[in-house]
Amino acid sequence: MGGEKKMATIKILGTAGARYVVAKQLRSSAGTYIEHEGTRLILDPGPGTLVRMASARPRLDVEKLNGLILTHTHLDHSNDVNILIDGLTEGGLKKRGVLFAPKECLEGETAVVLKYLRPYLKDIQTLRPEASYRIGNISFKTSCRHYHTAETYGLIFELGSKRVGFVVDTLFFPGLIDCYRECQILILNVVRYKPHPSPNVQHLCVRDVEEILEKIRPEKAILTHFGMTMIRARPHQVAAKLSRKLNLEVIAAYDGLTLEV
Repeated sequence: MGGEKKMATIKILGTAGARYVVAKQLRSSAGTYIEHEGTRLILDPGPGTLVRMASARPRLDVEKLNGLILTHTHLDHSNDVNILIDGLTEGGLKKRGVLFAPKECLEGETAVVLKYLRPYLKDIQTLRPEASYRIGNISFKTSCRHYHTAETYGLIFELGSKRVGFVVDTLFFPGLIDCYRECQILILNVVRYKPHPSPNVQHLCVRDVEEILEKIRPEKAILTHFGMTMIRARPHQVAAKLSRKLNLEVIAAYDGLTLEV
């Protein structure tokens, strides 16, 4: 029908979180593919993203990407950014694509984007807290800065009539509730099953997720980015328990999970 808009697609290419699961590839550590009305992005291209794109069915062509987003510098979120820049620009032959990334990804000792590749891109935009961005038909904003061992921002996408929030790596703090309160769909990185005794391990656990979901009460929640303790606890069982307890739709992502928004 004329004027009818297509649904947005979110494809979680990998669900690995934490070093051991990534290093052993117990789950894929690829990033997340987002497409809306002809605009195509990869969020947090961890190790294996290019390979997973090529093997996806239908295939996700790197040269058709419009942009890349990094939420922080850590390798499980940024490892494939350079090969994707090279691929989407066809080795620099075509100047196109936009990269969105925090300042730490681009400057100083923590920079992960190779300098020789940067001129290949049409634009590079630095992510800042609670700021709005747009690329093609996709608009999004950053959250408040997360409590993590690198400069990290979650993202809230406007996809049709829905706000989709990506609660990426962070220690729990009350401000998260306000950051994501208006989201109808929440995708949460849940590395740990239980809290870690060290304050240097800054990741959400199941107890944190329960508090977030109880207070925000989104239409749907997707758990992903699992560390070893979550894998041992069986994410689908954790999600089912949360669903029953909170009377919400909570699902555990698997490698290749596709959501239509």
